[in-house]
Amino acid sequence: MLDADHAGLDDVKDRIIEHLAVRARRAEKGLGVVGGRRSGAVLALVGPPGVGKTSLGESVARAMGRNFVRVALGGIRDEAEIRGHRRTYVGALPGRIVRAIKESGSMNPVVLLDEVDKVGSDYRGDPTAALLEVLDPAQNHTFRDHYLEIELDLSDVMFLATANVLDSIPAPLLDRMELVSLDGYTEAEKVTIGRDHLLPRQLDRAGLTAQDVTITDEAMGKLAAEYTREAGVRNLERAIGRVLRKVTTKLATEELQTPVKVGVDDLRDFVGRPRHTPESAERTSLPGVATGLAVTGAGGDVLFIEASLADPETGSEGVILTGQLGERDEGVGADRAVLPALAWRRAGAAGRRPGPPGRAPARTSGRGAQGRSVSGCHHDDRVGVAAVRSAGTVRCRDDR
Repeated sequence: MLDADHAGLDDVKDRIIEHLAVRARRAEKGLGVVGGRRSGAVLALVGPPGVGKTSLGESVARAMGRNFVRVALGGIRDEAEIRGHRRTYVGALPGRIVRAIKESGSMNPVVLLDEVDKVGSDYRGDPTAALLEVLDPAQNHTFRDHYLEIELDLSDVMFLATANVLDSIPAPLLDRMELVSLDGYTEAEKVTIGRDHLLPRQLDRAGLTAQDVTITDEAMGKLAAEYTREAGVRNLERAIGRVLRKVTTKLATEELQTPVKVGVDDLRDFVGRPRHTPESAERTSLPGVATGLAVTGAGGDVLFIEASLADPETGSEGVILTGQLGERDEGVGADRAVLPALAWRRAGAAGRRPGPPGRAPARTSGRGAQGRSVSGCHHDDRVGVAAVRSAGTVRCRDDR
């Protein structure tokens, strides 16, 4: 059932199957609760937008035969939204967790806490602090809502939290959830998803059938690689919908006749020219080009940093930064200290004298990533290393 709804996502599916296997094993042996707690689970699905985190919750509930309820946490700033209001207040209500249990109609639903990384805080409290008890398997069997003022057992509820990034989630809350990372889809997976899931849905919306219009796998791959270029598949679905709308229009004006087969050569007529040019592998084989990886909210990107020798006759000395590298002067400043010494030492050993130490004419350009800390290493430092490497291959062309 999980495979029928989503392609890929093997890590998440394996974790759900493990949970069901343990639950079935304990039921066969007649084992009850453990210390007053049932076999609920708290999973955090972390990944870029559009990979199917939210829709996966409905699929999990359907596979487990449970009721499903979604709780949108994006933009919540009031702690009472989670834990409820005291009944002495006018207009008091239970918290969203209690209301979700009530809406589901059962005590063991699948509750999807959507966008848990978008929760904020202000003078009314911190909602993430209220979530600590809800998402702790060792405590949520005695959860107490301010409105109910009695203990509510949440240990049989399966909580699925979704997030795009982990940086904004407090460490104590992150420690209470089991993280399952959802990577971006590969091109082959996008073709499968587009053919089996997105295309039938868009055909129905356009009033077409599979016998009226077909899109080849090659065309679907080109849509994914050169027209969308994303970690998820939302833009791919929009591109498919755009193709089908164009086909519907041409069918209405009798420019085309059914059945219509959309191939690679037809994409330019339907959706225009490609928006993204595939990075050529030959580009990285040239001297003076270094590559790096940037962590972004959409999954990541490949950085190309290029260097070229400047003409000594122009009088320019040192390293000239262009593009967004100009904003990374602190990190790329390592060029000025490291590169001249390396060039002098290696060129001298090979019988070449590129110039006096401390002078490395070069022109560096490229794109920089966000200047934020990742795993204790600042992006400026990584960009600096890549810039040194790219400029170094220019100075010592045969020594990469």
